[in-house]
Amino acid sequence: MDAFITLISFPVLFQSSATGARQRVDNKLETCMHSTTSLMSTRDRIGAILRVTSGNFLEQFDFFLFGFYATYIAHTFFPASSEFASLMMTFAVFGAGFLMRPIGAIVLGAYIDKVGRRKGLIVTLSIMATGTFLIVLIPSYQTIGLWAPLLVLIGRLLQGFSAGAELGGVSVYLAEIATPGRKGFYTSWQSGSQQVAIMVAAAMGFALNAVLEQSAISDWGWRIPFVFGCLIVPFIFILRRKLEETQEFTARRHHLAMRQVFATLLANWQVVIAGMMMVAMTTTAFYLITVYAPTFGKKVLMLSASDSLLVTLLVAISNFFWLPVGGALSDRFGRRPVLIAMTLLALATAWPALTLLANAPSFLMMLSVLLWLSFIYGMYNGAMIPALTEIMPAEVRVAGFSLAYSLATAVFGGFTPVISTALIEYTGDKASPGYWMSFAAICGLLATCYLYRRSAVALQTAR
Repeated sequence: MDAFITLISFPVLFQSSATGARQRVDNKLETCMHSTTSLMSTRDRIGAILRVTSGNFLEQFDFFLFGFYATYIAHTFFPASSEFASLMMTFAVFGAGFLMRPIGAIVLGAYIDKVGRRKGLIVTLSIMATGTFLIVLIPSYQTIGLWAPLLVLIGRLLQGFSAGAELGGVSVYLAEIATPGRKGFYTSWQSGSQQVAIMVAAAMGFALNAVLEQSAISDWGWRIPFVFGCLIVPFIFILRRKLEETQEFTARRHHLAMRQVFATLLANWQVVIAGMMMVAMTTTAFYLITVYAPTFGKKVLMLSASDSLLVTLLVAISNFFWLPVGGALSDRFGRRPVLIAMTLLALATAWPALTLLANAPSFLMMLSVLLWLSFIYGMYNGAMIPALTEIMPAEVRVAGFSLAYSLATAVFGGFTPVISTALIEYTGDKASPGYWMSFAAICGLLATCYLYRRSAVALQTAR
C-alpha cells in the first residue's frame, strides 16, 4: 500500500502562488483529527479497510442494480399507460430512498457518534439487508396489485435510512485509522468499494444479457443479481463483526448523548449546509455517469444493453483508479487546489462533452465522454471525502458528515436520473443533463471557497 501511495503521488499541474499558505490551512484541519493509530500495522489497516467497506459494497451494488434494471422494475411493479410515466415512477421511488437519508444521517449518525463506529455500522448493515431482502422477495404488480409498489417503496426507504449513516460512518472510520498525512488516500477506499460493486453488478448484467433472452430478463432474470446481493449478506456481517473500534474514538473520554449531538449539529448548521453544497458536485457526477448512464445509453442514445453495461463497467474501473489518485494528491498538495480545479473543469466541459455524445452517439463516443467525466469525479471525490471529515467537529463527526452528504444526495444525486430524464423530455436536448452537472459544480466551487476561507479565518483568530 505504501508503494502505491508513492507511485501515484506525482506532481500536479495546478499550484497557485498561495499554495504554501493554503497547504498550512489543510494541514491544520487535518491535525484537528488526533492521530492515535500508530499501534496498527499496515496489515491490520488493510484488513480494517476491507471489513469496513464491505457494507458500502452492498449498498452501492443494490443501488446500481435498481438504476440499471429500472425499465424491468418499472414493468414489474409500476405498470402505466406510457413507458415514460412508468419509468418516471420507478426513478421517483429510487429517489424517495434518498429522502430518508437525512433522517438516517441524524438518527443513526448520532447513534454512531455516541456508541462507537463498530456497533453503529453493524446496525446500519442490518437495516440495509432488510430492505434488500424485501425488494427481492416482492411478487409483481399482476400478482399482489398495489402492495407491490408499496413494498418496493418501503424497501427503498429502509435502504435509504441505513445509507444515510453508512457512508459517513465508513468514511470517518477510515479517516480515524489513517496514518498521518495519508487521510485522503485511506478515505478514498470508501468510494473505491462502491466502484467494485458497480464492476461486479455490471459484469453480472453483461453475463445475463449474453445468456438469457430479453423476455426472460424482463420477467424474472433481473432479480438474479439482487438474489446474489442477499446471499453475500451473511459474509458481510461476519466481516463487520470482526471490526475493531477506532483508537481515536476509544481515547475520547467524553461522548455526547444523542440530544447533545442534535444540538451541536444545529449550532454548526452553516458548516453542514456548506458541506452539502461541496458534496453536490460529487454525488451528481456519480449518479449521472453510473446509475443513469445505462438507461441514458439504452433509451436516449439507442445503444444496446450490452454496450451500455460495458461502458459502465469501464467507467467504474476508471473511477476506482482516479479516486485514490485524487486522495493522494490532496494529501500532498492540499484539498482545496484539487477541489477547485475539478469544479472548474466540470463547469467548462460537462455540457459540451455531452453535446458531442448526443450529436454522434456511439459506443466509443459514450465511453470517451464518460471516462472524461469519471476523471473529474474521481479526482474531486478523492479530495472531497477527507475534506468533509476534517471540517466537522470531532464530537459529531459521523452525524455531521452523514447529514451533509445525505442532504446532497437527496437534493442532487438521488434525483439526478429523474431530473435528467425530465430535462431531456421537456427540452428536447439530449445533452441537457450537462446543465444539471454544471450547476452542481458551481455549488461545489462556492462551498469549497467558503469553507476554506472560514477555516483560515478561524485559525488566524485562534492565534
